[in-house]
Amino acid sequence: MVRKRYQEAKTGFQLLKSIDADKYLKKIGLGKEDHYFWKQVGKALLCTYTLFGVAWLYNETSPLGWWTLKPRPKEERELAHLYERREFPYPGDAEAMEEFVAKGGMIGTTIGPKGIIETDKDSVNYQKEMQNKKFEQEAMKLWVRMRNEVISELQEKGYDVE
Repeated sequence: MVRKRYQEAKTGFQLLKSIDADKYLKKIGLGKEDHYFWKQVGKALLCTYTLFGVAWLYNETSPLGWWTLKPRPKEERELAHLYERREFPYPGDAEAMEEFVAKGGMIGTTIGPKGIIETDKDSVNYQKEMQNKKFEQEAMKLWVRMRNEVISELQEKGYDVE
């Protein structure tokens, strides 16, 4: 009669010693020979995220105020000198809040023309107003161009036109 020999079950520390982790890590690309590659990948990611973080922080808290990474429309750039940013007091400071309300700080927009508080303007009306202004400018340019063409044609024919 042949006796079968059974393998003893390994538990605890014995089990940990018997597992060859490097064999499994090597199969998925994390072996000892891959350490340099992953170190380089880590450095690249760290540098990239640092640059993105600095750009984001600078965009939010630019010391120049007027030069952030956000593009601004042409109309806003042209009218920027008319606007100021209002400073809001800390909510717990009662004296500063009273002074702010007395100046009319709670009425109107957070960014408005200097010295004027506007209550009836909203973004839709502002956009329509800007479109109308742009349309009027384009119409004026077209009219001037047509007028100049007519004047040049009349001058070519010999008429004296001012």
